[in-house]
Amino acid sequence: MNYDQIFQAAIDRLHNEGRYRVFIDILRNKGAYPNARCFAGHNGEQPITVWCSNDYLGMGQHPDVVAAMEEALHSVGAGAGGTRNIAGNTHYHVDLETELADLHGKEAALLFTSGYISNEATLATIAKILPDCVIFSDALNHASMIAGIKNSGAEKKVFRHNDLAHLEELLAETDDARPKLIAFESVYSMDGDIAPIEAICDLADKYNALTYLDEVHAVGMYGARGGGIAERENLMQRLTVIEGTLGKAFGVMGGYVAASKTIIDVVRSYAPGFIFTTSLSPVLVAGALASVRHLKQSQIERDSHQERAATLKHMLREAGLPVLPSVSHIVPVAVGDPIRAKKMSDILLMEYGIYVQPINYPTVPRGTERLRFTPGPHHTDAMMVHLRDALVEIWSRLELKKVA
Repeated sequence: MNYDQIFQAAIDRLHNEGRYRVFIDILRNKGAYPNARCFAGHNGEQPITVWCSNDYLGMGQHPDVVAAMEEALHSVGAGAGGTRNIAGNTHYHVDLETELADLHGKEAALLFTSGYISNEATLATIAKILPDCVIFSDALNHASMIAGIKNSGAEKKVFRHNDLAHLEELLAETDDARPKLIAFESVYSMDGDIAPIEAICDLADKYNALTYLDEVHAVGMYGARGGGIAERENLMQRLTVIEGTLGKAFGVMGGYVAASKTIIDVVRSYAPGFIFTTSLSPVLVAGALASVRHLKQSQIERDSHQERAATLKHMLREAGLPVLPSVSHIVPVAVGDPIRAKKMSDILLMEYGIYVQPINYPTVPRGTERLRFTPGPHHTDAMMVHLRDALVEIWSRLELKKVA
């Protein structure tokens, strides 16, 4: 058996389907986001504008965040020293969990090394603890949620995306005596649509189900203090578990869940993904803590972010480009072909200094490939005009259809 041949064939399939992922070699410019330097190609260092970062508000460059991280580095050093069970909590971790619990109106919160791990570990743990649990999962849930549900070993019923009638049908056919958990997201990051949270909570109440809401693409950006869509709609108290990330709008790294003290204690005590993982560096936690505290008090970043997203959507639609419907800050532009999506991304980077990654299967269904833009407070009108003109030229060059 030729093992190398099998592995190479797997990579060749991705190339042939236009799904081979290329990680762009860049460095962001501190204090000048979204400007960065690209080291791809053979022309040395080239200036680029980043259009696909999940650092939605530019908080990874914020002076308060950088200063907090520098202070923590010089105060306690670089690493955490191991798991929290072995090396102990740093006070930064305790403070941040208190802030996050308060942000979501919950009794307690628990930090993880990433949003992926917080979803996977929490969903797997909760469903294992609940005897004969059934999980109801939105069809477009993130891979981390799917992994957690799979690892739980619980029965899974998938309801059509944001389809309340289908969700109720599945709930109604399930034995009343069985524990139930509805898992869904607030903002779906590939389409930019938003879940009907209140209606899902109504169904959860009707059928005695728990709720698990992933707010990773909403925390920091929605609500009076950045608590997400659930805060904006005054629904946080109706949700059992709220999950979020520190690596997107908060601009640093890490994930977390917020819930009752008992649920958090169960996850802390039973989840291998928490117990056996080295905890986040205090430097990262200090930065995240500064970011959360700032965005609880400041509305400027959120207001500017929404205005910038609306402006770009309008500008691209006016140019006849196929911007998919989006009620959030996500600006997806339909391409519909993985080869062309990758080609467009390459042209934008190499000829126009515009960095945006193509979004292909399995992240989105085949035939719905797209470019996904995430404008932020620091993307100027001039940057948007440059992007629009580049897209119009490339659309014509590749003979892609525009819309009326």
